[in-house]
Amino acid sequence: MNALSGFDATAAFALNSEEQFRLDQLVNETNNRLNEGRRPQQELGRDDFLRLLITQLSHQDPMNPMEDREFIAQMAQFSTLEQMTNMAADFSRLTALLSGSEASQSLGRTVEVADGDRTVQGVVRAITRGDAPQVFVDGAYYNWTQVQKVFDE
Repeated sequence: MNALSGFDATAAFALNSEEQFRLDQLVNETNNRLNEGRRPQQELGRDDFLRLLITQLSHQDPMNPMEDREFIAQMAQFSTLEQMTNMAADFSRLTALLSGSEASQSLGRTVEVADGDRTVQGVVRAITRGDAPQVFVDGAYYNWTQVQKVFDE
């Protein structure tokens, strides 16, 4: 007869509610500490794609390598991803350029600016250019995105 026959391992290792609570708390604290400063990525970038492709190529079965069609399809996907990334960067630059141009056209005109709960109205005396243009109205700089109205004079 086995020395462990009749031994209930589940009952021997069961935790009471207080022990289970402390264990859950310890696990949560450890996970929070490990995840501090980390933000999960919602999408893969080109570097991630290349890492996946290299990993796939280095771990493929030498007796059954990836077919040419599969490899070409993956490279086409990478090329498309690269083009989309470049296009998104170009759109960001275009948006900044249009915003700066629009702000420049307001020089010398009366504008209405939303500043928190209050509204400031005055003539634009100066403009800063760049990704986030600002207008100088009534002694202060405001982001162009805060301008609500531009009056035609």
